[in-house]
Amino acid sequence: MRLRCAVLDDFQQVAKEAADWSSVTGEVDVVSFDAHLSEEDALAAALADFDIVVTLRERVAFPGSLLARLPRLRLIVASGMRNSVIDYAAAEAHGVTVCGTASSSAPPVELTWALLLGLARGLVRESNGLREGGPWQQTVGADLHDRRLGLLGLGKIGSRVAQVGLAFGMRVSAWSQNLTRERADEVGVELAPSREELLRTADFVSVHLALGECTRGLLGPAELALLKPTAYLVNTSRAAIVDQDALLAALHEGRIAGAGVDVFDTEPLPAGHPMRTAPRLLATPHLGYVSQANYATYYGQAVEAIRSYLAGSPVRRLPAP
Repeated sequence: MRLRCAVLDDFQQVAKEAADWSSVTGEVDVVSFDAHLSEEDALAAALADFDIVVTLRERVAFPGSLLARLPRLRLIVASGMRNSVIDYAAAEAHGVTVCGTASSSAPPVELTWALLLGLARGLVRESNGLREGGPWQQTVGADLHDRRLGLLGLGKIGSRVAQVGLAFGMRVSAWSQNLTRERADEVGVELAPSREELLRTADFVSVHLALGECTRGLLGPAELALLKPTAYLVNTSRAAIVDQDALLAALHEGRIAGAGVDVFDTEPLPAGHPMRTAPRLLATPHLGYVSQANYATYYGQAVEAIRSYLAGSPVRRLPAP
């Protein structure tokens, strides 16, 4: 019997073009899904006849209850080397191998700056006005040079965002719970004495932290109230780090100049969700990792993971040791 592989959330229908699948298609039929499946019943029904699943990031959860309903499933390949929505113990118990792929930090860095620059210069409003016959010049752009960029997190992504800020002539400071002065000096930025001080003094705040118990809800109503009314907030990390209701309230009440958001509490964002119509918000549908080079890596290494599994030697097994 031929094996069957499901590629989930292939919204652009590019998975088969982004990599060469020919090394596995002699044994495996590859089927892509361009519609998101979120409910467990729908997933169980759709994946019942599949042996392999390729999933993007942490968009689809694989709890033990779902894995128990997929007796044919033998391999999950998830993009990236960290995935918090797969029950690894249950996967092992049900004989399911889980593998990951590499993921570049460059695309989310670039999208962070696309959002920040789009906010600062009012690009969407000005472009729409020009195309629709609106007023000639509606906004006065916010300068970057000599303004303060505050980074929450200074890891692989945060440090690269910092380098771009420095190139723009910005004054860059950073804070996280475990950030040391040595690390800040290494990147060439200031170590903020506290989260509160960073929020009070920054003209632009960008979030680059992993989601965990210590960072969930890190920016709540009290923290957002510390931002200047002229400040902008950018979040390309995880939605739950920023209290979504508090952010919506700050935007509607004009307590901050604007926000750039690429991550949401529910994805894909439902029709009618308040984030779709919030004022002062530049929002994108979780494009941080979506780039040609990253997709070539994701799907190319997914093919490698399938080929290696079929050969009896799985690669990049998760959770990583």
